[in-house]
Amino acid sequence: MSLTGKVALVTGGSRGIGRAISLKLAAGGADVIINYFRRRETAESTAREVEKLGVSAHIIKANVGEPEKIGLMFDEIKAKCGRLDIFINNAASGVARPALELDDKSWDWTMDINARAFLLCVQRAACLMTNGGKIVAISSLGSRLTLPAYTSVGVSKAALEALVRYLAVELAPRGICVNGLAAGGVESESLKLYTRGQEAAAAGAWQTTPAGRMVQGKDVANLVAFLCSDDSEMIRGQIIVIDGGVSLAPIGTAKPS
Repeated sequence: MSLTGKVALVTGGSRGIGRAISLKLAAGGADVIINYFRRRETAESTAREVEKLGVSAHIIKANVGEPEKIGLMFDEIKAKCGRLDIFINNAASGVARPALELDDKSWDWTMDINARAFLLCVQRAACLMTNGGKIVAISSLGSRLTLPAYTSVGVSKAALEALVRYLAVELAPRGICVNGLAAGGVESESLKLYTRGQEAAAAGAWQTTPAGRMVQGKDVANLVAFLCSDDSEMIRGQIIVIDGGVSLAPIGTAKPS
């Protein structure tokens, strides 16, 4: 699954799942552009780790919730690299509130970053994929399962997954493969946000999976790397679930092996 010579962009690529993806693509030989919004020092640290793997790294600050910032980010990529081979839509945000407590600002913020940004980024990324390319969107089980205080994010991820299917068909004639993955609970700052005050329930729901452990960032990164390789050529418009099997069993009933 060599990615040698490829140029990859990972939004939200400096920490958490994004960092794991950046490092995995770099280990495969890809030069990595790391997008971040906050914590420049974290982005610089991840870039140094990428460079230790023998490839180049470049960081770009941009809030993908703002269309003009997306435009400036891709202008910089075009000027620096001239092309793009891989685009990983990983940056995400959201407001942890029940549906009846959501206001317009919270809804728009979540939809803009989690769904609209994917469309706007792909529109620009596709123009730089002159020799074909790979696009992977990171979704979550909340797109199809109802989770407490996850309404705005779950709906935005469902929209993201619908875009994956439409874009996969539209971009196929241009040699661009579009897929997504829906991850189960990955131990991260985001998971803590949506399970605050219900840690015991979260442990039962996610930590006790049929696989015997929670999904880790490296698991997601391994799947992303496969979807970016030539071996995945005939996988198009799919949302692959990676959750250790937790969505197959009633919450709390799965037992570690």
